[in-house]
Amino acid sequence: MKITIVSVGKLKEKYLKQGIQEYLKRLSTYAKVKIIEVADEKAPENLSEAQMLDVKQKEGERILSHIQPDTYVITLEINGKMLTSEQFASKLDELATYGKSKIAFVIGGSLGISAEVQKRSDLALSFSKMTFPHQVMRFILLEQVYRAFRINRGEPYHK
Repeated sequence: MKITIVSVGKLKEKYLKQGIQEYLKRLSTYAKVKIIEVADEKAPENLSEAQMLDVKQKEGERILSHIQPDTYVITLEINGKMLTSEQFASKLDELATYGKSKIAFVIGGSLGISAEVQKRSDLALSFSKMTFPHQVMRFILLEQVYRAFRINRGEPYHK
């Protein structure tokens, strides 16, 4: 399985980089995982609705430029479908079984993702009704993907 995480913005925090590297190392046994960072747009605090749409559209174009036509796209969205870890594992297993071996997870910027990216999405997934910094979501996502592989293989970890 080839997994790509397309994420808006650069990761700066050393502790998150270390955690992400640890999970990338652990996941290398199960899948080829690549993280692509796309530039975020400068977004001052008080943006108009039109300016917010413009920011999301520009970030969305960058995101979509890294997604191949044969890729199954999972966007992380606060209003997406919530799954348990076991259900998420089952979904990844189902995708692999039915030949969807290229998966892209999309983590938008601070304003979310564009309508164009949402249209390209095959599954909108939510980890919580809470809002998390998009940099932290990379770490959480990688941990859950690793947990899913462990669950699917019947290996200890997911307690």
